[in-house]
This record gives sequence, C-alpha cells and structure tokens, in this order.
Amino acid sequence: VQLVESGGGLVQPGGSLRLACLASGFTFSDHALRWYRQAPGKGREFVARIERGGRVIDYGDSLEGRFIISRNDVDRTLYLQMNNMKPEDTAVYYCKVDGYPVWGQGTQVTVSS
Repeated sequence: VQLVESGGGLVQPGGSLRLACLASGFTFSDHALRWYRQAPGKGREFVARIERGGRVIDYGDSLEGRFIISRNDVDRTLYLQMNNMKPEDTAVYYCKVDGYPVWGQGTQVTVSS
C-alpha cells in the first residue's frame, strides 16, 4: 500500500488549496478514506472521512463548510478542497485508508500573509 500526498504550499488567509492523495496497492473503491493533519507541536487531528462510493462524509470540528472531501475511484485519488483558509489550518496533511496501518509522507500547508 502506498499513499502519496501532493498540492500543499503557502497560501494567504482566505485563500484556497486543493490537496490530492494518489493511492496504490489495494482495491481503492472498496475502502473508506480519510484526511488527517498535524500542526507543529500538536497531535494528529482528524480532518475528514469519505466512505465507499462517497455515501457518507464526516468532517472534523469546525471544518465542515470550508473543507470538502471527494474521491475519484477511477483515478485512485482522494482530494481535499480547502477554502477560506486560516492560519490555524497550517499543518502537514496526511491521507489514510481504512484497514491499513500505512501513512504517506504528508504535504505541508502553510497559511500566512
């Protein structure tokens, strides 16, 4: 199982970023997928979850409405659209597939003026 996150970078407050996670090594469409993040000096925090077929979607506290999780089973890619970003969104963002104890390398997101 391999997970490769991309799309991070530096963005100003109020801006947007779209993260992607390309997955391989398992049957992508059969699994729920998640995004987590870890800010400097803090533990890993749940961001969002999407079930098989996108039928059930959950978000971490205070993120729904600004963040949108989606998936493309054909391209084996998980996405996270982040809008109206805030400095407290600064973190390394990771994707995770349910059922496998594997993490990608993460992608750094920095929100700063």
